[in-house]
Amino acid sequence: MIRTRFAPSPNGALHLGHAYAAMVAHDLARARGGQFLLRIEDIDGTRSRADMARQAVEDLRWLGLTWDAPVVMQSARLASYGAAADQIKAMGLLYPCQCTRAQIAAAATAQGPDGLIYPGTCRGRNVSPEGAAWRLDVTRAMAMTGPLTWDDELAGIQTARPDLLGDVVLLRKEAPASYHLAATLDDAEDGITLVTRGFDLFAASHVHRLLQALLDLPVPRWHHHALLLENDGRKLAKRRGSPALADLRLAGVDGRALADDLRAGRLPAGLSLGTGVTSPSTCA
Repeated sequence: MIRTRFAPSPNGALHLGHAYAAMVAHDLARARGGQFLLRIEDIDGTRSRADMARQAVEDLRWLGLTWDAPVVMQSARLASYGAAADQIKAMGLLYPCQCTRAQIAAAATAQGPDGLIYPGTCRGRNVSPEGAAWRLDVTRAMAMTGPLTWDDELAGIQTARPDLLGDVVLLRKEAPASYHLAATLDDAEDGITLVTRGFDLFAASHVHRLLQALLDLPVPRWHHHALLLENDGRKLAKRRGSPALADLRLAGVDGRALADDLRAGRLPAGLSLGTGVTSPSTCA
């Protein structure tokens, strides 16, 4: 049975891009007789706010979305993240890093899908773990697992290339786990069989496939959908003040009608739907 999820972070108000992503996951599950779950990723330190979590739930109900299990709070799973990190440490695949963003920007020479690639400054050095982030030695990890593939419903079979992102952080300085580690473990714990998310997170799936192999986790399929874009071609974002669903809801907008418009491609003025991925060749 198919099982999908929507997993927002309560560090700001949900906007129409979130609405579209939630509806993709919800509608795919409903169309295939499966289940849709809601998870709140609330481990981002002081940026995670309980009022934003409550507001997200209200926004999704306003859109007419329903879920098939109690809402899961990521903060209830901290022990599992630590245990998984200890397991990877025992494999000799994690190392502490105390580099600042400025130091990384000054030393990095390669550009990856998510920006500058960490140049491995602390790899092999005697760095104190106190106050450090912990990075995955991707080259060693790939040698341990051997070649891996993963399957995206829209892009087809992909050869896993976690090296495209470099030695990613698994344990952050200011949070108990990075997105890569927490999302991978949570999807396994929740029995997610189809991971739906925006095309902007396509590259992250290379890393998540590697973590699944290292931790012997089940491997889902993925569905990286197109993004809602603003006039300038950029995706909607909380930090740029994209219109909040809560504001629309409080203004009396019909949430179910709005959801139906998004499903039908009737987008508000100034927004468009990106092309996303349409064939395996676009992401090879």
